[in-house]
Amino acid sequence: MKIYSFSPFGYEGAIVSVEVDLRKGIPAIDMVGLADGAVKESRERIRSAIRNSGLEFPKERVLISLSPADLKKEGAGFDLPIALAVLEAKLDLERDKSNGELFEESVLIIGELDLSGNVKSVRGIQAAIATAAETGITKCIVPALNKGEAMKMTGTHIFAAETLLEAFNALETGKGFEVAKENAEEELGEGYVKIDDVIFPPVTPENDICTVRGQKNLVRGLQIAAAGGHNALAYGTPGCGKTLAMQRFSSLMPLLTDEESKTVTRIHSLAGLLPQGAALVKIPPFRMPHQTASIEGICGGGPRCTPGEISLAHNGALFLDEASQFKASVLQMLRVPLESGCITLSRAGRNTVYPASFQLLVATNPCPCGNFGSSDKLCLCSARSIEQFWKKFSAPLLDRIDIRLHVDLPDTQEDTPLDIMTLRTPIAHAVSVQRRRQGKRNAHLTPQEVLMYCVMSDEAREILDKAQDMYSLSQRAVSGCMKIARTIADMDGSEKIEAVHMKEAVHYRKTEVGIGGISEML
Repeated sequence: MKIYSFSPFGYEGAIVSVEVDLRKGIPAIDMVGLADGAVKESRERIRSAIRNSGLEFPKERVLISLSPADLKKEGAGFDLPIALAVLEAKLDLERDKSNGELFEESVLIIGELDLSGNVKSVRGIQAAIATAAETGITKCIVPALNKGEAMKMTGTHIFAAETLLEAFNALETGKGFEVAKENAEEELGEGYVKIDDVIFPPVTPENDICTVRGQKNLVRGLQIAAAGGHNALAYGTPGCGKTLAMQRFSSLMPLLTDEESKTVTRIHSLAGLLPQGAALVKIPPFRMPHQTASIEGICGGGPRCTPGEISLAHNGALFLDEASQFKASVLQMLRVPLESGCITLSRAGRNTVYPASFQLLVATNPCPCGNFGSSDKLCLCSARSIEQFWKKFSAPLLDRIDIRLHVDLPDTQEDTPLDIMTLRTPIAHAVSVQRRRQGKRNAHLTPQEVLMYCVMSDEAREILDKAQDMYSLSQRAVSGCMKIARTIADMDGSEKIEAVHMKEAVHYRKTEVGIGGISEML
C-alpha cells in the first residue's frame, strides 16, 4: 500500500509520499524530507494519539520519509497519514496475506490529530483531492468535519474519519468508503428564489438594495453590471449613497454554477475561510478590503503563496470603497488580473497561478475634499489637485471600467420603493442567455466573441460610430460599449442590439474621469 498526503502551496499544491521504515536500535522517531516545524512536531502528537486510541506504538526505531525530498512540507495535515503509515509498517500489511483481502491501493490521507486520537479538520481538502485525482489516486481518508467539502469531488471514494482508530480500520479493510456522486438538484432553502433556472440568495437587511432611495440611475447601472459582470465606478459627493448601494450589490448577484463554485470553494478552503462542515460555496464572494491593504494582501503571497483579495473575489465582486485612499501600486496591479482573469505568484523559486476573474466595483469622491460639483458646498481644491487626484487611478485602469456612474445627492421627490423581484428578473434573463450562449459573462467576451455575439442594427451601429468620434473612445471603450449594449439587450430579451440599447450603453461608458470629464457631466 502506498500512503500519500498533500502539502499546500499556492493554488496547486503537491502530493507527498509518506513512507515508514522500522529498524533495530534505540527507540526514537527520525524524520527526513525537508519538514517544517509543524510537521516535525507531529512525532510527539502521533505517539500519544496512537497510544490513547488503544493501539500499540512500535518499539523499534522509526524512520519517516516524506518525498519528494526537495519540497518543503508544511502544515498539520501530515499527522494522520504519518500515524497510519507507522501502524501499517508495524503490521506489515503489504506482505501479510494470511488475513485474506487487504486494502492495497494507493490512498490519499490528510488530517490533524489531537492527543486523544480525534481527527481535526484541515484546510485545502478540495485542492488535495483534486490534485490526487489528477495523479490517479481516487481513494481518500479525510477528517469527518471536512466531509461535506470532500463529497463534492465526483468520482472519488471518500472515508470521513472522526478518530484515528476509525481511519486505521478503514485502511486495513478498505471498507466504509463512499463514492462521491453528482447530487440531484437540491431543494431551495427559505428565501432562495429561482427565475429562469437562475437562483438568487435570500435578501437580508444587510444586503437589500431596495433600501437605496432616490438613486434610480445608480441602481440601474448596478443592475446592468450584475447582469453582465461589468466593472463599475461610482463617484459623487460624500453622503450621496454610492457606498450604500455598492455594499448591497450582492443582492443582485445570482448563485454560482457548480463549476464556478468548485473553483471558489477550493480557493476559500486553501485560505482557511471555509466554515466547518460546509460543502460548495454557492453564494458569489463579495470582498471589501480596507484602504490600508498591502499589495501582498490584495494579490496574494506569503511563504505558502496564500490567495489574496482578488482571488478570494474570484467569480464574485471586489469592492474598493474610497478607492483614492488605496496605494497607487495596489490600484495599478489590478490591471493585469482584470485583463487575464488570473494572477501568477512567485516565491522562493516556486510559482503558482490563482484564478482571479472578479468584478471590480469602485467608489470614490470627485476630488480630494469631495465637494467638487456640489450645488450647496464649496470645493476648495485647485484644478491641478483634482487632476492629480484622478491620475492616481491611471488611464489604463479606468479604461477597463465600462460603467461610470456620477452620483448626485438623493432625489427626495423620488420616493417610489424598489422591488427586488423587478430588479432580479431582467438579470436572470440575461444570465440565463449568457450561460446558454457562450458559457461566460458578457464582460469577459474576447474580441472575436464580441464580433460574433454583439450583432447590432444599423441604427445602433450609427450611434456607436458617432459616439466614438464625439467622445474619442478607445478601441477598448468601443468594445465596452458593445458588451454593455449586449447585456442590456439580453435583459430585454432582444437577439439584436437595437438603438435604445446602444444609446444607454454609451451613456454609461462615455464619461471621462478627471476635471474635464467631470465638469462636462456636471
